[in-house]
Amino acid sequence: MSSPVIQRWEPENPAFWQKTGASVAKRNLWISIPALMLAFSVWMLWSVVVVNLDKAGFQLSKNQMFWLTALPALSGATLRIFYSFLVPIFGGRRWTAISTASLLIPALGMGFALRDPSTSYPTLLVLALLCGLGGGNFSSSMSNISFFFPKAEKGMATGLNAGIGNLGVSVVQFVVPLVISVGIFGALGGESQTFVKDGVTKSIWLQNAGFIWVPFIVVATLAAWFGMNDIADAKASFADQAVIFKRKHNWLMCWLYVGTFGSFIGFSAGLAMLTKSQFPGINPTAYAFLGPLVGALTRPLGGWISDKLGGARVTLFTFGAMILAVIGVLQFLPHNGAGGNFFGFLAMFIVLFALTGIGNGSTFRMIPVIFMTERQREAGKGEKAQKQAMLDAAKEAAAVLGFSGAMGAYGGFFIPKSFGTSIELTGGVDAALICFIVFYLSCMAITWLYYARKHAPMPC
Repeated sequence: MSSPVIQRWEPENPAFWQKTGASVAKRNLWISIPALMLAFSVWMLWSVVVVNLDKAGFQLSKNQMFWLTALPALSGATLRIFYSFLVPIFGGRRWTAISTASLLIPALGMGFALRDPSTSYPTLLVLALLCGLGGGNFSSSMSNISFFFPKAEKGMATGLNAGIGNLGVSVVQFVVPLVISVGIFGALGGESQTFVKDGVTKSIWLQNAGFIWVPFIVVATLAAWFGMNDIADAKASFADQAVIFKRKHNWLMCWLYVGTFGSFIGFSAGLAMLTKSQFPGINPTAYAFLGPLVGALTRPLGGWISDKLGGARVTLFTFGAMILAVIGVLQFLPHNGAGGNFFGFLAMFIVLFALTGIGNGSTFRMIPVIFMTERQREAGKGEKAQKQAMLDAAKEAAAVLGFSGAMGAYGGFFIPKSFGTSIELTGGVDAALICFIVFYLSCMAITWLYYARKHAPMPC
């Protein structure tokens, strides 16, 4: 196992797993997690930076700032489609190191660009698009980790990788306001910008929002290159993996993951804006990190519970509870400019975030089980055929994990946009929330019909 390339990998073999497999898999997981956390932090950087641009001397319209926060979600989701297929082509160790190192581009780029308020808006747009590199990393990371663990532990493993990785959303919202208030890099980081608040001149080092991640990215890249492994049996071309586009369950699970992760990342991007529009007297940045924090922490719980109870059962319950939480949000919103209760609204959203985390874990627990069952059914009873079925299932499941992650990430753009459109057309956000309820009902129907009911065609 000292070689970076593992020639024999049989996680479903109990003797192999106990002797050598478990320790190798866990080492790869614990290196993968901080790398993915950094990726999420870089992906969500603009959601924190835009509210401070005016203090650093940048003069942008609200619409221009909206696009700076929206573009990372669009580019990240699109990159996930391609990243879904790259681990079996390049190898998990190699691609984790390459994709983590790529985060240096937007981190350094933003650091240098934000030192100068005369930086052009098109340059800022390009940097926003490049932050999508962080969003793309999720699909390749989840694909890679899924290869290492046996079916019985995939839920917990992918839940830990994604759940702690998702903490990067809260980390960036907590860390950036602190580091931009201090010249921590001295002359190396560049001069501060000044602004006046309440008659007092204050300094801000907005460039630190980019520079602060650079040393951590370098360490994570080196850890991945020297500490992780490539699995020889996990090699596959794009053509080999493209078979998932013919699999019905790929598209069904994409739909369900839009409901769980799409909600998580969309609410993460849109909650501050929604709070500001509905409760003008509240400072949204004081509470913005709470929801993503709870959602990230409950994702491993969703995987763990699904390992015990079955992913479909947990997913069905989660969507039902999400509908009730959205109804709760509606009850606490102000209507016609009157009423409303911010702390009731916030509590319902925290519950909603917690449920999205559980649903993220449970849906990702379902995918490997579905494809393992499907390939084994097709393979017949021969030992050789069953072994090949397990290899094929692992490759397909890894590709579906990545591809569904790509589809889910588009929620980061569409949910905030739906809030804005609802306000523009109706004067409130009720219409958007009602649409979410209808969508969650469709997710419940799919889960029950195909996976959770008695005699379901693909129980998981």
